[in-house]
Amino acid sequence: QVQLVESGGGSAQAGGSLRVSCAAPGYTVSTYCMAWFRQAPGKEREGVATLFDGHTTYYADSVKGRFAISLDNTKNTLYLQMNMLKPEDTAMYYCASGTADPYCNIDADFAYWGQGTQVTVSS
Repeated sequence: QVQLVESGGGSAQAGGSLRVSCAAPGYTVSTYCMAWFRQAPGKEREGVATLFDGHTTYYADSVKGRFAISLDNTKNTLYLQMNMLKPEDTAMYYCASGTADPYCNIDADFAYWGQGTQVTVSS
């Protein structure tokens, strides 16, 4: 059973930074397609970023230039560095993996999900 555990959410003011983490014990994150999603209250889940092969990335237009997805092989951990935060970034952030899509498309089906970590940005 693949376990994904997010942490690092919290509160920040607009223009600030936060980093969320996704630990995956026993799961080699560099081998698989890894993704970050977010869901704000009353809104549909949104794909934020993907990382594949340890270096191929995708970002949603809404976060491009502000967020960065990365991983630490030694810790089997995925990160999402969020800079220049905006109030509209407020959401529960989830990491996901376990897709059969060879291109690691953000709209692929993902089998493994973490429990989420809350990010709140105030204006």
